[in-house]
Amino acid sequence: METLKEAFDMASPSFSNLLRSLNPNLLIYDFLQPWAPLVASSQNIPAIQFLTLGAASSSYYYQMCKNLAPVEFAFPSIFLHEYELQKFVRLLHSDPNSFTNKDRFVRCVNESYSIILIKTFSDIEAKYVDYLSSLVGKEVLSVGPLVQEPIGDHTKQSKFIEWLGKKNQSSVVFVSFGSEYFMSKEEMEELAYGLELSMVNFIWVIRFPEGEKIRVHDDGVLPQGFLERIGERGMVVEGWAPQAEILGHSSIGGFVSHCGWSSMMESMKFGVPIIAMPMQLDQPLNARLVVEIGVGMEVKSTTGEGMFEREEVAKVIKEVVVGKEGEVVRRRAKEVSLKMREKGEEEIDIVVEKLLQLCDKSDNKKENLEEQM
Repeated sequence: METLKEAFDMASPSFSNLLRSLNPNLLIYDFLQPWAPLVASSQNIPAIQFLTLGAASSSYYYQMCKNLAPVEFAFPSIFLHEYELQKFVRLLHSDPNSFTNKDRFVRCVNESYSIILIKTFSDIEAKYVDYLSSLVGKEVLSVGPLVQEPIGDHTKQSKFIEWLGKKNQSSVVFVSFGSEYFMSKEEMEELAYGLELSMVNFIWVIRFPEGEKIRVHDDGVLPQGFLERIGERGMVVEGWAPQAEILGHSSIGGFVSHCGWSSMMESMKFGVPIIAMPMQLDQPLNARLVVEIGVGMEVKSTTGEGMFEREEVAKVIKEVVVGKEGEVVRRRAKEVSLKMREKGEEEIDIVVEKLLQLCDKSDNKKENLEEQM
């Protein structure tokens, strides 16, 4: 991510020339480019930020960055534990390139034109969208979950779909921690034992940092005898798996997730309950939102430092997939999925209309400037 930020910052001069050449009516940018709205403004092009975080985490972070917060956030259910807070403060003030992460985030929000777009669904985050709007002094518009239906090759089933087809409905958990977090040996071991103790079927996607010559079947990567003991109950995959296609399968009954925002949107869109195991960045706040909405349960850290234990992992997985308390979560996940499918497109339609109006205003402004020259 830091390399990507540096590359974007270095592209600023070329981007300015590109804008001048294309002369668009509108620019949409994300948090990686705090210089983009300034370049656009110098050429009389309105620029709008597109936030790919949720509204709860965005408002929490903005309030913290601007020091507007009282001791606690306005909504008590959204919070960070002390160890999470300290980690986040260090991240905010890190300065790998020309901007600290704090400055990058605040500048992008503040320099946005009259509106900010955010990737969320109003039915689950309406109060946070409104709160963010009050903090930044701009209209904040939800664009919806932006989750595509899986496009599979129906003439040739993937090994995942073939394996899932042999399992009962809602009997499998999908386990994935995204593309930017790599589990430590201790974390991997506790998760492996947790999956084993749960007695629930699973597909587990494991990733290693690029360049490291480590493989799932190497000695010491997983507990000794783990793969043999789980047998056909589990599938361990190295590198990548078609997440949307898997989450959309009827055999999936839970998602053991790091709670990255896009993964959360996918899980909710497909009606899959979430077993939240947040690791970094916005993930802890997203996990608290999952619990508040009622579409999942969080695996609690028993050490107070973010480390989780196998017994807790197994307990939450079993509860969410087959437990009595989990019935409420499973039902709520289906309700949210239904709402997303019924209303998700309405939000993007409203946003498109708003953007077209801004484009018209931009056109008129350019015409007036040309007449004055």
